[in-house]
Amino acid sequence: MIGPDWEEDSSQVRRPGRVRTGFASTDDVASARLYITGMGVVEAEINGVRVGNEELTPGWTSYKHRLRYATFDVTGLIRPGGNGLGIWLGDGWWRGQLGFGSLNVNNYGERLGAQAQLEITDSRGNRTVVASDATWRAGGGPILSSGLYDGERYDARLHDSRWSGPSFDDSAWSAVRILPSPSGTLVAPTGPPVRVTQELPPVSINDRSDGRWIIDFGQNHSGKIRLRTKGGSGDVLTLRHSEILIDGEPAYEPLRDARATDELTCDGTDGFWSPRFTVHGYRYAEITGWSGPLLPEDVTSLVMHTDIARRGWFECSDDRLNALHDSAVWTLRSNIVDLPTDCPQRDERLGWTGDVQVFAPAATFLFDVTGVLDGWLRDVAAEQMPTGWIPLWVPFVDIPLLTEFFEPGPTAVWNDVAVLTPDALYDSSADLELIRRHYPTGKKHVDSVERAAGDSMICTATAQLGDWLDPAAPADDPAAALTEKELVATAYFAHSARRLAAMAQALGIDEDASRYSELSDRVKGAYGRRFILDDGHLTSDTQPAYALTTAFDLWPDAAHARIGGGRLAQLVRHADWTVGTGFAGTPVLAHALTAANHLDDAYRLLQNDANPSWLYMIANGATTTWERWDSLQPDGTLNTASMTSFNHLALGSVTDWMHRTIAGIAPAAPGYRRIRFAPRPGGTITSASARHHTPYGMAAISWELIGDALEVQVDVPVGAEAEVHLPDGGLHLVGHGHHVFNSSHRLASGGAPS
Repeated sequence: MIGPDWEEDSSQVRRPGRVRTGFASTDDVASARLYITGMGVVEAEINGVRVGNEELTPGWTSYKHRLRYATFDVTGLIRPGGNGLGIWLGDGWWRGQLGFGSLNVNNYGERLGAQAQLEITDSRGNRTVVASDATWRAGGGPILSSGLYDGERYDARLHDSRWSGPSFDDSAWSAVRILPSPSGTLVAPTGPPVRVTQELPPVSINDRSDGRWIIDFGQNHSGKIRLRTKGGSGDVLTLRHSEILIDGEPAYEPLRDARATDELTCDGTDGFWSPRFTVHGYRYAEITGWSGPLLPEDVTSLVMHTDIARRGWFECSDDRLNALHDSAVWTLRSNIVDLPTDCPQRDERLGWTGDVQVFAPAATFLFDVTGVLDGWLRDVAAEQMPTGWIPLWVPFVDIPLLTEFFEPGPTAVWNDVAVLTPDALYDSSADLELIRRHYPTGKKHVDSVERAAGDSMICTATAQLGDWLDPAAPADDPAAALTEKELVATAYFAHSARRLAAMAQALGIDEDASRYSELSDRVKGAYGRRFILDDGHLTSDTQPAYALTTAFDLWPDAAHARIGGGRLAQLVRHADWTVGTGFAGTPVLAHALTAANHLDDAYRLLQNDANPSWLYMIANGATTTWERWDSLQPDGTLNTASMTSFNHLALGSVTDWMHRTIAGIAPAAPGYRRIRFAPRPGGTITSASARHHTPYGMAAISWELIGDALEVQVDVPVGAEAEVHLPDGGLHLVGHGHHVFNSSHRLASGGAPS
């Protein structure tokens, strides 16, 4: 691992350097491969040509445990004779700011470095290795500062394009310093890298007549801007990013201390520039320093995230629900920049475990997230304490404002990621080795909850976040939900123990399967005695309490389940079909209403656009799902600018219900070996469709309603089979191929959805 050998003031923002070397090659190169990693983020060039198209390499892992490397085929870049290899360095997550509340820099180290190994093989099989060592040289580059939160400052006058070529004279450059390598093991990536995946042109450009131009790209997203370098030498172009406009002006308050500002000092040439080592979350950009008219061809937004492949699609006759679904898709894309994050824009962007846990079932349908989440779950395992406690954000960095607030101990919803996210990945992929790899983490988690709960089996002894961001909670106290935190935590305890038992059974660990199944039953019994009243109501008479009890099958018998399901529907009706749930209750709310045979209420809830609701966000211009139900309040003001994000995963988890219930597609066996088609028309929707690229190929369903007549068409890929559940009670078992069914859309007499 090498880096510049000059002294730096670690208390200040520092200018990243570059390192380079020259090497010779024969004229019969058969193959060449470059392996590279870094302390910070790195980007390589060979003979002036960028290597690959990855962004923010090698990404963010728990560096003290695991450090990824990237591999590139560079055969076409090697020339006979002299060659040059250069590496850009950037702060990234290594020494850049992370979290909020204070200047949290140098979290992993103070110095940037790169480690590279270029292997060239000729036609006779002889191998030449060019490796980073003390002979390399280090010099400054045009990047003056590089931060994920603050953005990049770049002076194009300081760039010599020959720097990575064979003829560059680096005699004025300094020596490199051999740096101690991180303690983490070098590992290959398990998922795709971050890339630019799409380009968004402006949908409007507004000249503010005061030297500012405000650009609307029409879509909130994670990315960076490519700008024409039109300007005289020394002219400065400044780009600021925001998610939303208030009264026509960019709202920067929700960014907190993230400057989200890129600055280009021009060199007088006409071309295009984009920052190299930053990423922002935004829909709008403000440009200053531009002279003359700003045209659409002058500026483009480059959408940037982990290059996960799309796997699932949904559409229905209600365009508002299509917009809601699209917003959830964009939210996932924005919040999987190398690892799952809470938000892509403000000074946080941490791997919060609860956000991805509640969204995982939807995520596995929409995209191939198995590789990237498998890699991140390895960091979850690495960060897990011997007691079984998992930090609420992974990779873990000490952020005083957060660590002072959260006590180490099993925290429901967030720590349950250890069980429920591998379970969701297994359900979609049937990858038995994946759950075998992560089973010990989940087991230690459930055991830690059991120890903390003690003989009572009730989670009263640990700090909990409960139904975080319940819309009834005070704006400045999002943990003050109406539902008892102990109820939420104990419900999750029973559920995770049940799912852990299922994982043990799949792995053939019969003793554990029996133990955790019995544990779940004991917790269920204790839950009933503590939280279920004699009249069938709950001690917390709230939507999330009844939704969790129903969805997690915690009612003691069918009679109580009917009473509880009925009370849930009553609460929804009394709220005029608006939502009363936060992070814990939202993912299961519509599922619970459906299971309790109150499908009409689930549809009225989903299609309502009053505040708080999903469609309230859409009616107010959302293109990604918000952190709070009313991040933008009805009067057009921000709800608590210090903690308001317009790009957050949790509330979009309802898309899982849209897939499984509106369209009616879900795995009936792990990996879609058996597919469940069970459409449940309702509300004002007259048609819907969904398709998912399973491990066996494309599975699809579409249905159309004309009066009481329902036509359902399904496609089953070769190697899979399907069960088709029709609303009138009909059940059909089919093999691969295209199948058409006709039915009434009414439920069979007295029957809840099967």
